[in-house]
Amino acid sequence: MSKRSINGSDFAGMALLGAELLQHNAERVNELNVFPVPDGDTGTNMNLTMSSGVRELRSKPSEHIGKSAEALSKGLLMGARGNSGVILSQLFRGFSRAIAGLQEATAMDVAAAFQQGVDMAYKAVVKPVEGTILTVAREAAKHAVQYARRTTDVADLMQEVHRKANESLQRTPDLLPILKQVGVVDSGGQGLVYIYEGFVRYLTESESGGYQDLLFMPSEAARPEEVAIPTAAKDNRRSGPSSAQSRISTEDIEFLYDMEFFINRKRSAQSPVFFDESAYKRALEKDGDSILVITDDDIIKVHVHSRKPGDVFNLSLPYGELTDIHILNMREQHRDLLEHDAESVSEADLSSAELLAGQALSGISPGQVFERAPFGIIAVALGEGLSEMFLASDVDTVLSGGQTMNPSTEDFLKAIEALSADHIFLLPNNGNIILAAEQAAELSERSVTVIPTRTIPQGLAAVLAFKEDESPQRNGDWMRNAAEGVISGQVTSAVRDTSIDGVIIQEGDYIGIKEKAIIVSHAELLATCQSLLTSMLEEGGDLLTVFTGEDAEAGLTTELCEWAEGKYPDLELEIQHGGQPLYPYLFAVE
Repeated sequence: MSKRSINGSDFAGMALLGAELLQHNAERVNELNVFPVPDGDTGTNMNLTMSSGVRELRSKPSEHIGKSAEALSKGLLMGARGNSGVILSQLFRGFSRAIAGLQEATAMDVAAAFQQGVDMAYKAVVKPVEGTILTVAREAAKHAVQYARRTTDVADLMQEVHRKANESLQRTPDLLPILKQVGVVDSGGQGLVYIYEGFVRYLTESESGGYQDLLFMPSEAARPEEVAIPTAAKDNRRSGPSSAQSRISTEDIEFLYDMEFFINRKRSAQSPVFFDESAYKRALEKDGDSILVITDDDIIKVHVHSRKPGDVFNLSLPYGELTDIHILNMREQHRDLLEHDAESVSEADLSSAELLAGQALSGISPGQVFERAPFGIIAVALGEGLSEMFLASDVDTVLSGGQTMNPSTEDFLKAIEALSADHIFLLPNNGNIILAAEQAAELSERSVTVIPTRTIPQGLAAVLAFKEDESPQRNGDWMRNAAEGVISGQVTSAVRDTSIDGVIIQEGDYIGIKEKAIIVSHAELLATCQSLLTSMLEEGGDLLTVFTGEDAEAGLTTELCEWAEGKYPDLELEIQHGGQPLYPYLFAVE
């Protein structure tokens, strides 16, 4: 089916089929992750990211391709998870900007949009690595620009983009040696090829009107699991079991109306006035807090806790029509909560009033609740024990996540805006979460520093280096240096047979990972831990910390510690219950 141009309906249909094809093949993409660990998640992250974009696209159908692309981009941006998800969101962010003003896009327009998406994605990555999704996108876009000079058919162009992307994907092992060792292509690149394949299928196979059927059919794409954000102040851990709700009076909730709405700049009885974002925020601060303002061309998203909702609406009306208005009386919600047994409320079930105030209020006097602290720290961890460790230090908020559940950009943004602090540090504690954290820091209007911690031990070391009486810059330097001074190790089980850097791995065996490298694979867990620790301690070390996971056995832990004490008599040894899934042991050597 030949198409000289595509409109918003066409683009939406392409995106929906691309998302569907990716969803059906997400597990295949996961299986391409280089490390044969049980939580390889590139496919999952790309699927959740694309699903977020599709939901936004479904909510704003348009024949205008610029508006359709904008909707997809916005959804991708806020739902981006993991490095692959962030890169995907940047590819389509650039794409949408390139065609923002177009009703329909020609082959030349589409090719240029692919190229602008690649340019934006490369800028988002500090150290781009070739042989990845970036390479696949770049080579496909370059070919698109060249091929668009020879065709006016968008379907023909898209077939060439898909062909070139797949061709580039097959070459990724030649550019990234680790892929060749394992015998796989790049997982992120494969995910992108599936999306492009969906684009082609829509343009070449869909009948007229098929977009509408796709748009309104129930979405099968998995919705991202709601990420719990347990928040607590350090002193809260010492205050006993009393519930947070019982520690404050309902009247102490000063800014009682939780408001969220959109300002549509185009829907206005009169021409909307110029929007000065800084002045608008200053006006909201007079009678409000927890302020979040996200501007995206003709749409402004506003979140605020206010004493005077009428004043907020009057302030906002000159800028456009108010839509999707939601107001919650947090005092009323607090009264309802107090009617329940406070002792039965777990910390993970804190009221939204507390969460949005950015503090777990247990142990904090009412007068302190709404004060802004000089610093705040947000960390990512998965496992009750690990979360407890961070919260018992200087961490204010723990986002539940890790390899198996990467927090999205929006999760970080919500946590940032909920935290009442002048400067906020983010500890991703996973290499696959750093980009989402950095993207959130860029989008937020708050003062945010990302400490690029790649492991839980690095995150804990960074927290211990934090000094509240120092400047953000000096704290950032100390936290980075402390993280870099830790040697991290982890043990998990292999999910497939493979060979990496000379290590023969069989499915079901245990594998020991030191930093980014697989050091050992063995059928016995104890032997795997011993070999890994021997490598980690080969250059010495004063302190070994063992974090036991939910699958660790007490007897084996005792045997491992006795071995370590016997072989390294001068080594200080600490055992901490982490409770992390899939990894029976995490190790830190300092």
